[in-house]
Amino acid sequence: MTRAIWLVSVGALVIAGCKHAEPPPVNASTVEEERNASVQAQPTAPLFEGLGDFSHAITTSNGKTQRYFDQGMVLSFGFNHAEAERSFRHAAALDEGCAMCWWGVAYVLGPNINAPMSPEAGTQAWEALQRAQALVPNVSPEEQDYITALATRYAETPTEDRTSLNEAYAEAMKALSAKYPNDVDARVLGVEALMDLHPWDFWDLKTGKAQPWTPEIVSMLEDTLARAPNHPMANHLYIHLVEASHEPERALPSAKRLPELTPGAGHLVHMPAHVYIRVGEYHEASEANEAAIEADQAYITQCRAQGIYPLAYHPHNYHFLSRTASLEGRSAKALEAANRMKAHVPTDQMRQPGLTTLQHYWVTPLYVMAQFGMWDRILSYPKPDDDLVYPIGVWHYARGLAFAADDLLAEAKAELTELRKIVADDRLEGVTVWDINSAQSLMRIAERVLAGEIAAKRGQWNQAITLLKEAVELQDAQNYDEPPSWYSSTRNVLGALYLQAGKPKAAERVYREDLAVFPNNGWALLGLSQALRAQGKHAAAAQAKSHFEAAWSKADIELTASSFR
Repeated sequence: MTRAIWLVSVGALVIAGCKHAEPPPVNASTVEEERNASVQAQPTAPLFEGLGDFSHAITTSNGKTQRYFDQGMVLSFGFNHAEAERSFRHAAALDEGCAMCWWGVAYVLGPNINAPMSPEAGTQAWEALQRAQALVPNVSPEEQDYITALATRYAETPTEDRTSLNEAYAEAMKALSAKYPNDVDARVLGVEALMDLHPWDFWDLKTGKAQPWTPEIVSMLEDTLARAPNHPMANHLYIHLVEASHEPERALPSAKRLPELTPGAGHLVHMPAHVYIRVGEYHEASEANEAAIEADQAYITQCRAQGIYPLAYHPHNYHFLSRTASLEGRSAKALEAANRMKAHVPTDQMRQPGLTTLQHYWVTPLYVMAQFGMWDRILSYPKPDDDLVYPIGVWHYARGLAFAADDLLAEAKAELTELRKIVADDRLEGVTVWDINSAQSLMRIAERVLAGEIAAKRGQWNQAITLLKEAVELQDAQNYDEPPSWYSSTRNVLGALYLQAGKPKAAERVYREDLAVFPNNGWALLGLSQALRAQGKHAAAAQAKSHFEAAWSKADIELTASSFR
């Protein structure tokens, strides 16, 4: 789809969707409160364009009820659960006998692979389920079975350990899809329920071997896509299912389809980037994120959206763009994306338990400056507030690199000393990147990299290499996340050290390892060409240099080594 066509779709989304929706902004202390207040503040949901032609027929005599129900489903497929809830509630208001409308409310209040379920949502889901069950006599046997299956997911008294409820719901959805084999939606929701049992744990990241529960999910989802290749949720889930595998290219067809299916759903427009970054198509990943940013910005600005979607999913686009632009060598775009992400962070909330990931978003500009050697900018960057322990750690790390690059080793060592204090600071505990990786683990990587750079500047090659090998091991031990929680590949620093230490064969090995993780990335391709040339492998070096030039074709900086030092 061309950019012009996409912009028309987004324009239609804004015009048709929210020109009359002007709720007051909500200042709430938690994401859950924001979500609830937002839904309650906007009882009249807008109808959006740009969400495709998905429809799941329900029992209703009101055409608008059907439209709002379908919209709620598509919004939920794009993980915009608060907006989906509003659509379902409005559908119910238009048809007081609509049982499936209340089923939709209860469904979107449940857990998903990115978020558990809060007790508050559990109470609301139970209440919505009771309203759906009260209307069961009005609907078809299949709709009754949908409601019966969802009833296994919730309890009157919410519980922190939802394992048995989630398992019961997954079994119920499997039974539902078996009873109605021609109902693709039942099968997709069944797959989602199975994935929710093991969020982000489908593959052994080192061996690539599937987890015991993964083959069944893959089989169900691939069968569904064969029958319904244009199902938005099936494509969305398939990307998440295989992106961390050793064969992420399996999801390329889904990545190509998804933005055209729902051009107005920002998160679904963004999703191809999860595949493109894994297969080395970094510019395509950047374009997907830029398109998603525009779609989300139009929606958030016009609808004054609140809750987890604008707080987490919209900044995620900037975070991803910053990383993929860095892999392309587009320093200006990477820094622009990082700065725009920082500007979106509500600083009053990033100190709250559960929202400390926002500190990671907020400090990303420093990481980008470090990757591209923007030493003067780093040294003029203001120190974060004293209570922001993780951002202060990143600040000391970046300053240490800047001083080391200028051969100011006493100053670099002073920054390293401060960084080590941060690593040992108890206040760092509890700061995470969405509970996937801890800030403390990131600061341990930072400590090894900075210490290694200082050792290298002193000509202590064995010590520097040992420290960077430890940094690589720590980065390899990180849990899967896209973009990766650590901002750049430590192998590219290690490879540069090997070359400087006169060990081109070891450097070649490291660069090839990096290219297995980040295919076609220019940083490693340049290093590989230099390592091959140093070994007299001129033909192979020329080929690697040619690949580097292609990978670096959109870069705005000249690269002379695989890391700025």
